[in-house]
Amino acid sequence: MALLLWKAFDFFEVSQVKLGDDETRSFFENNEVSSVCSGSDSLFLGSDNGYVRIVGPSWKVVRSFLAHETGRITHMRQVEGTSLLVTVSEDLSNEPVLKVWALDKPVKKTGLPTCLSTTNINNGRKQFPISAFTALDDLSQLAVGFANGAVTLIRGDLIHDRGTKQRVVYESEEPITGVEFVSDPKLTTLFVATTSKLLKLVISGRGHGQPPRTVEDSGCAAGCMTVNKKTGDIIVVRDDAVYYYTADGRGLCFANDGATTLVSTFEDYVALVSPPTSAKNGASDNMRRRFGGATTESLFSAAVFTMVDPQLQIVSHSETLISPVKALFQIWGDLFILTQDGKIHRYHEKSLQQRLELLYQRNLFPLAISLAQKTGMDMPQQNVIYRKYGDHLYQKGDYDNAMAQYIKAIDNTEPSQVIRKFLDTQRIHNLIEYLEELHQHHKATADHTTLLLNCYAKLKDVEKLEKFIKSEGDLNFDLETAINMCRQGGYYEQAAYLATKHGESDLVVDILIEDSKRYAEALDFIWHLDAESAYSCLMKYARVLLEHCPDSTAELFIQYYTGKYSPKVRSSTVETVQAPSGNRLTFGAANAVQTVQNLTNLLPLPYMGTSAIPSPVVQGNSQPTVADETASQGRGNDSFKSYKPPPPRSAFSSFIDHPDEFIVFLEACLESDSLGESDTADIYTTLFEMYLHKAKDGKGVQKEEWELKAKKLIEGHDLPIENSNVLLLSHLSDFQDGTTLVKEQSGLLFDIFRSYTSAKDTKGAIKALRKYGPQEPQLYPAALAYFTSDSRILDEAGPEELSSVLKKIDEDGLMAPLQVIQTLGSNAVATMGMIKPYLHETITRERREIATNKRQIASFRKETEQKRVEIAELGSKPAVFQAQRCPGCGAMLDLPVVHFLCKHSFHQRCLKVEAGAGEEGDKTECPVCATNNSAVRAMKRGQDERAERHDLFRDALDKSDERFKTVAQWFGQGVMGVNGL
Repeated sequence: MALLLWKAFDFFEVSQVKLGDDETRSFFENNEVSSVCSGSDSLFLGSDNGYVRIVGPSWKVVRSFLAHETGRITHMRQVEGTSLLVTVSEDLSNEPVLKVWALDKPVKKTGLPTCLSTTNINNGRKQFPISAFTALDDLSQLAVGFANGAVTLIRGDLIHDRGTKQRVVYESEEPITGVEFVSDPKLTTLFVATTSKLLKLVISGRGHGQPPRTVEDSGCAAGCMTVNKKTGDIIVVRDDAVYYYTADGRGLCFANDGATTLVSTFEDYVALVSPPTSAKNGASDNMRRRFGGATTESLFSAAVFTMVDPQLQIVSHSETLISPVKALFQIWGDLFILTQDGKIHRYHEKSLQQRLELLYQRNLFPLAISLAQKTGMDMPQQNVIYRKYGDHLYQKGDYDNAMAQYIKAIDNTEPSQVIRKFLDTQRIHNLIEYLEELHQHHKATADHTTLLLNCYAKLKDVEKLEKFIKSEGDLNFDLETAINMCRQGGYYEQAAYLATKHGESDLVVDILIEDSKRYAEALDFIWHLDAESAYSCLMKYARVLLEHCPDSTAELFIQYYTGKYSPKVRSSTVETVQAPSGNRLTFGAANAVQTVQNLTNLLPLPYMGTSAIPSPVVQGNSQPTVADETASQGRGNDSFKSYKPPPPRSAFSSFIDHPDEFIVFLEACLESDSLGESDTADIYTTLFEMYLHKAKDGKGVQKEEWELKAKKLIEGHDLPIENSNVLLLSHLSDFQDGTTLVKEQSGLLFDIFRSYTSAKDTKGAIKALRKYGPQEPQLYPAALAYFTSDSRILDEAGPEELSSVLKKIDEDGLMAPLQVIQTLGSNAVATMGMIKPYLHETITRERREIATNKRQIASFRKETEQKRVEIAELGSKPAVFQAQRCPGCGAMLDLPVVHFLCKHSFHQRCLKVEAGAGEEGDKTECPVCATNNSAVRAMKRGQDERAERHDLFRDALDKSDERFKTVAQWFGQGVMGVNGL
């Protein structure tokens, strides 16, 4: 594209430099400048008389010195960041002279800068002017091109004047128009331009010593070759185009409008100076005629100065100069032009914002974006441009491209500003695109998610909906909102997929039960969850699941509460079968439910044995169904963690209105070994209640079966169920066996009998009397009173039963005969004929006892009288001892002999008692009677000790059936404090 076709702008502010003083102004106006260079914050001017003048930022000559005594300074080079200055002077009568100056080292005598080295440039003694000059930054190598086509390379240490070597590296018949170095750490290449060729020569590194290689068979004019110091590219300007070259060859290029006399670079711009072109408009023709044709051309159009940006392909500045350009240089951040008339023009680049405003005015937003990116503008500011561009396109009605720009600016744009513009139904696709990008950039709120899903629903675009909710990576939307919107729109499968993918098990079950009404699949899904999640879902929907899947739900309860629960592992094979053409997912809830095919097989459930299909086919004639399914339940080695079963009481409320399943659950829990005492008591009590409930509702055999189960449950000892609960439940359910059994276990036998008598149940009373009478003898007196309380009861019991009771009372002495007579005589039910055998037997027995007691009394009195007589005789009459033999040795008695009052006599030696033993001999006891005497004394001591133990007396009295007899016995033992005989 030619420069004339590039868009032109005015990115530079042009001003003429005001020189600081008359001396400087005179120097420029006299056109004494022969060469210009800049560097180290100073401007260096070479003159025809060999002087070098240094100009500071104030545009005053701050220093001048004579660099060359003869010749004019045609080329200069200042090494940036140092005080080194290279000057080259030419005098056609002699070889060119090159000097290196140290500006910071003045000579003490003269004060002039120190000349570090002086070198004559060799051209084979041919007197031709220098047409091109360049040097490396370290001045280790310099290249000089001559008008005769020779290029001299200078090598050496010019700074320390250690000698140099010069060599003509290239010769041709065409004049040299440019030389430039391209250097990197490994290779240094010299580019040489002639009027007809462009060559390159390796002067150091790999390939050194090889002859020059032709890069292109086209050269350039003098001053039309430069180097871009930022990129290292060689820029060559020809009449047709501007070319870029690197060490590898030619690069990009852009068209030129014609001849060019001078080229330079400034920042990213290429500055071109061209000769004036012929006028192309009427105004120019009138001006030319007024001032005299060609003369006017030379007056008003001496040169054309153009600055282009190759990257943006724009003309950044263009103007016509009325004086030819003598030099281009850049310093102090600006570009300057020195013209032949001694004037200096400053070109200051406008600020980025100003440049952008120029582009905004012309609606060149793509160019503004490129400019911002090239200058490294931060993204928030670039987004402003994108937003402006989007607004411009929106106003033009180009909504698609406008949305593309809004999306690029999405990070720094308030979404509502864009969304409001695209709420129209016709622009819903653009709105969807923007909302999707908001979610991708994690900038969407719950409202944005709601709006996006509503848009999908309005378009009935299930494919996009599924793509959105099944997107990979982190969650980029509000999960709760998305699930709710899918449910509201009837997309139950998608809602369940989202809930499952993000671990929202409760929501999955909620969708399956409340929306899809697929209770069996919901239960199966719960069975695949871990223990904690399964428990929460099961408790939340237990009643609903028991209503529709009672057996399976009860089994799940049993497995969980007995500690045997482990998530199922499912493996399924899915086939594709033909579906009716009308069975497609639509926005309506009814159709959506029809297309949800076995959701638990389609969702990525935990503990799945194989991978599952995430979503069914939505459009088309086929849909997945389950063809083969095998489910196994087992505890994984690593994936499943043990859990502590909750107390069974927490599940009781779930089984309301489901007594059969409840009983199965309670019976299974009762067999578990993991129950605590309180849990066991709860289960026993509740199960007993449920048995009675079923018995109460049942009839006939069924009722008896349930009552038998209830009775077996409470039989035995150490049951955890409280008796009060059993009594209460039995009473409420009119379960007599339960009441009886509890009273029996509690030892309340009299209460059992009394309950029968209160109910006038004579048979039950007789049965209880026979069963509990041996354990509770007092039942017989109560039975006697009950049997004789009413003639009908007595007739029902019969005379035999009454006789049996009277016999038991008589045998066990439960009642005194007088008490029996009083009991029977309280009413007129019993007759004398009924009790005549009892009275006869009682009177006969008592008569026998009286006779026996009288005989025993007479015997005791006789024996007592005998003992008294013996005691009296021992105290008043001498004792006669007639024993002839010693009981100890059996020999005949001889003196000394010891006689005892018991009529026994012993040898003194047999008793081992010495004569004259005194009181110790009196204490000697008869060996024959010693045993009996010891027993009597022990008995006496025992009686004395027992006489002090009144607690034993009271205990014996409480346990005795005949208390008077007990009192007499203890009285005889001295309990009343009477000394015995």
